Amino acid sequence: MNLSINATKRIYDLQRDALRRRYASVAEAAAQEAMREPARSEEPPREMPPRHLQDPAKALVQCRYNMAPFSVTDRKRPGPDRRSVEISKVISEAFASVVFVEQFPRTSVDIFIEVLQADAGTRCAGLTAASVALADAGIPMRDLVASCASGKIGGVVALDLNKDEDNFGEADCPMAIVPRSGEIVLLQMDGHLTADEFDKAMNLSINATKRIYDLQRDALRRRYASVAEAAAQEAMREPARSEEPPREMPPDLPPEVDDL
Repeated sequence: MNLSINATKRIYDLQRDALRRRYASVAEAAAQEAMREPARSEEPPREMPPRHLQDPAKALVQCRYNMAPFSVTDRKRPGPDRRSVEISKVISEAFASVVFVEQFPRTSVDIFIEVLQADAGTRCAGLTAASVALADAGIPMRDLVASCASGKIGGVVALDLNKDEDNFGEADCPMAIVPRSGEIVLLQMDGHLTADEFDKAMNLSINATKRIYDLQRDALRRRYASVAEAAAQEAMREPARSEEPPREMPPDLPPEVDDL
């Protein structure tokens, strides 16, 4: 299959830019990105089992990335494979560099990414939304982590490849950065790019992550705005309690009261 860029093909724009935050049924937090549908959740730091893996100086960040069997056209075999183990490792390392792990010695910060519908870029989508989930769960971090991929299709460098472009393109380059500092916490490449093409791909991804960073912050703002609104409505529903000062006994009492 040969892919080529035509005049109507978007090259320098994101395919999907919706990010919303929701609760998972059994976890502290979860987030979901449109179209790719990876559900991400994490729990507060817990004691690390077994004890011989505990670090007395810091927490261990662990990520489990998994694609549901129905997430792709060709049904995926259940269970971990080499790809999911690799992605779990690089995402764990990315978050370990931004989470204040020194505040939680001998504990584990667990992140679970379950891809429900895959259309390429799932590691970037999962990492982006897991960052929102961690922040919403109250895990202290230096900053959010934003992630996006770029690649080459038909000799043209493009941003945010879809499934066909990823499968039949010439290169794919996912990356993740800490937006405020510009620190790169994840960078991989599959395929071949010249030095100039690589620089162009990097610039595209960096500019895209700035937009994604704004979406992440907006998702968190919407979340806490809704919490504040719900709290205000609950306060309005509570009955107003009237407190009256103690009343003095009238000076002229009836005779039967004096007899008491």
